[in-house]
Amino acid sequence: MAGRYDGDVLAGDWRRRKVIPEVDAETDLVVEDADSGFCGAVVGFESGAVVLEDRHGRRRNFPLLPAAFLLDGSPVTLRRPVRAAAPAARRRTASGSIAVDNVRAQVAKASRIWVEGVHDAALVERIWGDDLRIEGVVVEPLDGIDALAAEVRAFDPGPARRLGVLADHLVPGSKESRIVAQVTSPHVLITGHPYVDVWQAVKPRALGIPAWPVVPPGRPWKEGVCAALGVAEPADMWRHILSRVDSYADVETPLINAVERMIDFVTSPE
Repeated sequence: MAGRYDGDVLAGDWRRRKVIPEVDAETDLVVEDADSGFCGAVVGFESGAVVLEDRHGRRRNFPLLPAAFLLDGSPVTLRRPVRAAAPAARRRTASGSIAVDNVRAQVAKASRIWVEGVHDAALVERIWGDDLRIEGVVVEPLDGIDALAAEVRAFDPGPARRLGVLADHLVPGSKESRIVAQVTSPHVLITGHPYVDVWQAVKPRALGIPAWPVVPPGRPWKEGVCAALGVAEPADMWRHILSRVDSYADVETPLINAVERMIDFVTSPE
């Protein structure tokens, strides 16, 4: 037998003389620590070590060293499983639409959206601004709608030049309802909300109040609201209101429906 082998076949580190497979240390995988003989199932990781639990419920931590474990009697190197990164959540605009990234605003289309004043325009921009820039639709404030019919005629709406109009206090029998009835062009869509002013379309909870104050008839509504809430100037009140609006969830449903209908109307294919 002498000379049959070049040397002691067991000499040296036998683990390094062959390729040791790497195995993901998945939960419940049963392995044996090669040095101590401790056998258990993978239950987790602590400080870079794998935690094994034997059939008696005893737990021990073992470093993830090369060829440190036996799987079905064969040496393996355990590795911590690499989890696939969770897909990034889709970003949404303030209106609730899925945001479109890396897209420049379009050149303004001929179609327009008109609102009664600068406060209405600012609120629409706050919530629907991203969507409107993608669509290339401009929102223009009017100084009220008393001359709406004449202004619509001057705009000269058509199939490729549509007009959406948002009216405050659009309820049966109101002055606003009589004004909008004078506009009959099929290329104009007039929508509205039932609130005296667009301020009131903001949910009271967004402002931290139980309800909007009731203003007696004959008193300017905004001034009455400011007095009831202890705010000196309407401009200060409006800045506070706008600062508390972050998304469509902060405004009432009738306003949301009215604006969404207008956007659909002015952006629909010719």
